[in-house]
Amino acid sequence: MQTVDDILKIKKVKSTAIRTVVLTHLLKQEKAQSLKDIENALIYTDRSSIFRTLKTFEENKVIHSIEDGSGMTKYAVCAEGCNCAPEDLHYHFYCTSCDKTFCLFDVPIPKIQLPENFKLQQANMVAKGLCGHCNK
Repeated sequence: MQTVDDILKIKKVKSTAIRTVVLTHLLKQEKAQSLKDIENALIYTDRSSIFRTLKTFEENKVIHSIEDGSGMTKYAVCAEGCNCAPEDLHYHFYCTSCDKTFCLFDVPIPKIQLPENFKLQQANMVAKGLCGHCNK
């Protein structure tokens, strides 16, 4: 598993204290995190610093954002080697019971045949149901 410093170096993102704290937190999560989730976990860090860090990470393809239909954007660390290109996109699973969103890295979004001169830049595929914990 890559370290925080490795990821930032590979993605050419300057390491700062806030970036290290936010990325360390995200790497420890098994589910995607909303801004509110991150704020609640990092109580001594202000919201605007966290938000700016998330935007920097997203712009540099350290993380990706997920619109899961819950009304909150969630964030997850990109898989190793991901450049957020269309071939790197994957499904997400939203648990309707616990409101958690999980990346399904092994389930790629199928290739979409677009009209001539169209260019796919982003796709959002979310499956909804009960996660393993809630389905017990």
